[in-house]
Amino acid sequence: MNFENMSLIELASLIQEQKVSSVEVTKYFIDKCVEKQNLNAILEIFDDAISQAEEMDKKIKNGFKGKLAGVPVIIKDNILYKGKKASCSSKFLENYVAQYNSTVVDHMLKEGAIILGRANMDEFAMGSSTENSAFVTTLNALDPTRVPGGSSGGSACAVAAGLCPVALGTDTGGSIRQPASYNGVVGIKPTYGRVSRYGVVAFASSLEQVGPITKNVKDNAYMLSVLAGGSENDETSLKIDVPDFLSYIKDNIKGMKIAVLKEVEEVVKGLDVEKTYHDVIKFLSNNGAEIINASIPDFTLTLPCYYIIAPAEATSNLGRFDGVKYSRRSQSATNIDDIYLKSRSEGFGKEVKRRIMLGNFVLSSGYFDAYYNKAKKLQQKLKLEASKVFSVCDAIILPTTTGEAFKIGEKVNDPISMYKEDLFTILANVLGVPSISIPCGKGKNNLPFGIQIIANNLNEGIIYDIANFIEKEYRG
Repeated sequence: MNFENMSLIELASLIQEQKVSSVEVTKYFIDKCVEKQNLNAILEIFDDAISQAEEMDKKIKNGFKGKLAGVPVIIKDNILYKGKKASCSSKFLENYVAQYNSTVVDHMLKEGAIILGRANMDEFAMGSSTENSAFVTTLNALDPTRVPGGSSGGSACAVAAGLCPVALGTDTGGSIRQPASYNGVVGIKPTYGRVSRYGVVAFASSLEQVGPITKNVKDNAYMLSVLAGGSENDETSLKIDVPDFLSYIKDNIKGMKIAVLKEVEEVVKGLDVEKTYHDVIKFLSNNGAEIINASIPDFTLTLPCYYIIAPAEATSNLGRFDGVKYSRRSQSATNIDDIYLKSRSEGFGKEVKRRIMLGNFVLSSGYFDAYYNKAKKLQQKLKLEASKVFSVCDAIILPTTTGEAFKIGEKVNDPISMYKEDLFTILANVLGVPSISIPCGKGKNNLPFGIQIIANNLNEGIIYDIANFIEKEYRG
């Protein structure tokens, strides 16, 4: 059987009904990972994946039922799985072995998932191209001369290339949605707190979320119902009932109120994605949605707002990596000061160092009020502006990226240009609201890009309903 062309839901059903075995499916995807190892999407295939599958087949025969029973899943390299490496694609944590499971791994294991391996990423999730990995550069699944996006580039590439039916990513400023856009797959950043971050190596704690990357919208909704849910170990997670997100998909958007932002209209002019963006808006209108012209006046300030808050939090979170306990120690260090200085200098890559320096700058006594405090005030202002939009509409539509994936090496020495790749995705992180990217169009090189649907807090169901309708009916 050609398992890579099956949906997650279909595959889960076949295994549960014992029409195929988990061992058969797991071996198939391991072979695919080996066959396409040139993509550099996977850092490690776990050596106990087959034994996991063998055990799951026995459980299924004995009556075990789970949403992911026997289904292989790939996790991003910053998500902890007890007994397995979690390096964050950094030399600093190259040999770090997780001492406990993340909440999302526990949720998947409870539903019977087979954790197949770990995916490459930008070091400590800092980047938009997966070129910042300390180990290898992941290639775009559709064009090996181009980036897969980042920081969850390995996860998005793995799904698009058929190496697994679903992969997990993390999204701090677009790190699920942007690579999903570049690889022609579906990725969601859930509401902040919807999915517990316990056991996920922190980058910017107030902005990031774990989310699934899949080939279609219904698979994504199915997977989020597994991942969502609070944890007693994570005070930022929401301890509320987890809905069946699939039940929100009605295949009808008549009467939906969808906002088009004035500020996005101004920015999108001349971009590769402009025509597709407007075509999708017209399509929604033609199918009964009410298109509302709205405004978030400070939208264009989301980028500088993010690049003050995120590095500040990263500076704090990465302070624990000092060469003493969690991380690799410099072999040339002769005293305690040397351990700190040399270990961090040798262990962190260029982009991580850049963000640590930026974070220290905006948190320093002379600039704290001028930068960090202003950014936090702007964040609250943006939330107020967005709440006015959400009070009169169900969702906001905007592009995911400016166009298709760029060439490997094209922006690696131009950090400002690289940061601008997050132009459309950062809004959802700053607001804390859910946002999905679905493939909608292709650029001049026939490569995909996505359109985003954003809704208010805890309205993932609305997002999935609109996104599924576009996926099913739109023919751009």
